[in-house]
Amino acid sequence: MKIEKVEETVSLRRSLDQGTEEQRKAVLAVMDSVKKDGDRALFAYTEKWDGARLSTLKVTKAEIKDAYEAVSPQIIHIIQDAAENIRDYHQKQRKESWLSTKQDGTILGQQVTALDAVGVYVPGGKAAYPSSVLMNVIPAQVAGVERVAMVSPPDADGVLPPAVLVAADILGVEEIYKVGGAQAIAALAYGTETIAPVDKIVGPGNIFVALAKKEVYGLVDIDSIAGPSEIVVLADDCAVPNEVAADLLSQAEHDERASCVLVTTSVQLAEEVAREVESQLAGLPRERIARASIDSYGKIFVTSSLKEAIRVVNELAPEHLEVMTSEPMTLLPYIKHAGAIFLGRYSSEPVGDYFAGPNHVLPTNGTARFSSGLSVDEFMKKSSIIMYSEQALKENVDKIAAFARLEGLEAHARAVEARFTNKQK
Repeated sequence: MKIEKVEETVSLRRSLDQGTEEQRKAVLAVMDSVKKDGDRALFAYTEKWDGARLSTLKVTKAEIKDAYEAVSPQIIHIIQDAAENIRDYHQKQRKESWLSTKQDGTILGQQVTALDAVGVYVPGGKAAYPSSVLMNVIPAQVAGVERVAMVSPPDADGVLPPAVLVAADILGVEEIYKVGGAQAIAALAYGTETIAPVDKIVGPGNIFVALAKKEVYGLVDIDSIAGPSEIVVLADDCAVPNEVAADLLSQAEHDERASCVLVTTSVQLAEEVAREVESQLAGLPRERIARASIDSYGKIFVTSSLKEAIRVVNELAPEHLEVMTSEPMTLLPYIKHAGAIFLGRYSSEPVGDYFAGPNHVLPTNGTARFSSGLSVDEFMKKSSIIMYSEQALKENVDKIAAFARLEGLEAHARAVEARFTNKQK
């Protein structure tokens, strides 16, 4: 990893991958086909790109039973424990409706309502991500969403990864469909003969999934357009080099474009971590991917002070931030931009990915400057409640009418004045 000294100003943001024009055109063609041909298009694309010739899109009870037989009891228990932790954390996020009454009889408030239907995209094919099932489905359920439809691309045999099916069944997901890619997003947004449309689509995917989500935004809501994984480790000379290196590589193995950055005040730590990363890369099962990530997007920044290090961290606004300093909690008030903050030596990033409870669907590409991770709020909407009394309107009718006329909206003014004009008649 390249070691750089950071001067007073440095631009560290990287651009969001918008895809190519050819990719966008390909996505639009797929989506138009699904809108026109429904299930027939889904079957055709699944055979073309996943190599699976399906007779039905929906996962059957028999397939779920087979999945349980393929997953060890130990893994089943781990998934159950993780689900319990995630549900407990998200329960604390739930907001309730409220009403407030004034002395003049006015009632104001907010009604909080869950979305009716949510679609969850779970990446599949060669990989299995039961953690994506837990992190996307549980907050929707806590919010009170009645219908959750899950989609995921099958393998060439036409089946989904057993652990993914087990995770979905543990959560009680009843609609699981064997379809992926842009066609799955189109099905969730437009609906087909088998898949009813939803109100919001969440979950990570490749560039074609991301572009499809971007296209349907407005017809339905989406969580975000996620980029490659990111980690920043903020460390002083108390950090352990091999642990820092291991945490950096935990993200590097995700994707060739994953970003792995160490920001430290210690030149010695920087040099030792660089050596450790090179040593640990050798023999990783995903060495090729991790090495590409480190070579292209791996950096070590050495700063003159912790204050400057924190400035760099806030400039990066990373998806994941680990604070491995002598007193990590004291730095928390100064960290403004990060999707998730891991404090101390024993809070390794994978703890958050799988088990602690907070959501691992987080803002990337510096968007932590203005956005947050997936939460229960993402699956709820809020309606304002306004109930004015006669006394309250009488006291304010002239002000409201004057404001309306200030904006040139005479009918607005007459609408409030009509209540008292009618009474005079």
